[in-house]
Amino acid sequence: MFGKICISPSILSADFLHLEDEIRAILEAGADWVHYDVMDGHFVPNITVGIPILKQLRRATTAPLDVHLMISNPLEQLPWFLSCEPDYVTVHWETLGEGRQEEEAQQIVDLIHAAGAKAGVSLKPDTPTGVLDSTLGLWDMILVMSVFPGFSGQSYIPESAERVRSVVASCIEQQCSPLIQVDGGIDAQTAPLVSAFGADVLVAGNAVFKADSYKDAIEAIRSCATQAQAQN
Repeated sequence: MFGKICISPSILSADFLHLEDEIRAILEAGADWVHYDVMDGHFVPNITVGIPILKQLRRATTAPLDVHLMISNPLEQLPWFLSCEPDYVTVHWETLGEGRQEEEAQQIVDLIHAAGAKAGVSLKPDTPTGVLDSTLGLWDMILVMSVFPGFSGQSYIPESAERVRSVVASCIEQQCSPLIQVDGGIDAQTAPLVSAFGADVLVAGNAVFKADSYKDAIEAIRSCATQAQAQN
C-alpha cells in the first residue's frame, strides 16, 4: 500500500511451449514477481494450470511466485500448492463458506503462514469491498480484480480505481498496511489509475507478453504507476 511499485506478469499470457525461457525473459526485463493463475472450471469457467507446472516453475526460478487461486475449495487444496513453496498465495473471498468467512479466513492465513508464505485475499469486481473489514488485519495482500476472473485479455473495468481507494481507506482506518494488488487489463494507461489510490503490485499479462519488448512494456507500466503514486 503506497510502497515501491512491483510488476508481476501473469504467465497465463506467456508461450507455454517455451515457459522457462519466458520466465527468464520477463525477469531479465525487470519483472519483480511471477504471477501464476490457477482456474478450476468451477469457481470460474476456465481451466488453466495446477501443481505439476508450479513445481517445475519453483525449480526453474528463485523469483517470488505469486499464486492466485481461482478455485472453489482453497482450504482443501492449499496444502498441495504450499508444498510447491510459493511466496504469495491468494484465495478468493467468495469461496469462503457463508457465515464462516472469518473462521475460514483465519484458517487459510494460518496455513499459508505456517508454510512460510504470504497470504492474500481477492475480490471479484461485484463483491463489495466492505466484506473484508472484519479480516483486513489478517492479510498480507489484498487483490482487487479489475476484470471478472476467468479469462486473460479482458478490458479494465473503470470503477476499479474507486474500489482500490475504498480498500486503502479501510486499511488506513484500521491501521494495517497490506500490499494492494490489482489484476485485469493493466497496462501503461490503466496502471496509473489504480496506483494513484494505493495499488503497489500490478499484474500485467497481455501488456507484457504481447509487447514487442518485455523490457519496454514493464518499464512503461512501472514509470507511469510510480509517477501517479508520487503525485498523490
